[in-house]
Amino acid sequence: MSATDQPRHDHHFRGEDWWGDDLGAARFVDCTFTDVDLSEASTSGAVFERCTFHGGRLNASTHVATAFVGCDFRRTSFFDATLDGCKLVGSTFAECVLRPLTVIGGSWLGVSIRGTNLSRLDLTGLDLREADLSMSDLTLTNLSRARLDRAMLRQATLDRADLRGASLDGVDLSSADLKRTKLDLAGAVLLAELHGAEVDTSV
Repeated sequence: MSATDQPRHDHHFRGEDWWGDDLGAARFVDCTFTDVDLSEASTSGAVFERCTFHGGRLNASTHVATAFVGCDFRRTSFFDATLDGCKLVGSTFAECVLRPLTVIGGSWLGVSIRGTNLSRLDLTGLDLREADLSMSDLTLTNLSRARLDRAMLRQATLDRADLRGASLDGVDLSSADLKRTKLDLAGAVLLAELHGAEVDTSV
């Protein structure tokens, strides 16, 4: 499509219909997308840097090795979207629809996804270091082998979530809802120590 033939800087796209478009490795910097329909669109190696998405739709879209760096998503729908090896470093999500969502690897370092329904998502092995997931619903979410070092999980619901093999350095689980959460030995030790127990792993 003509809108992505050349890199775009500081451009405002409003109410455009990009349904099903192949954006390839397009590059957008400091752009705003207001009510843009990107349903069933696809990207591969694209870059969205410091972009703002307001009220748009990325439903059933597919993104491979695409970077959304420092982006601001507000009331944006990712219903049934696929993020394969994508970088969402430093991006913020507010009042967004993020499920169902297919996530295959990638880095979500420092993302802010507060108070969002993330239940039943498969986030296996995802890099979520320093992410803010406070007050989010992670019921039955698979976080096995995820990198959660220094992530914020304050008042997050982790009912039946799978944290086995996840790295939890610097994570405070004391105020999270851990009802039936699956933990490996390292996670169980961390939780016990957070509640004041002295754990002797030598026996």
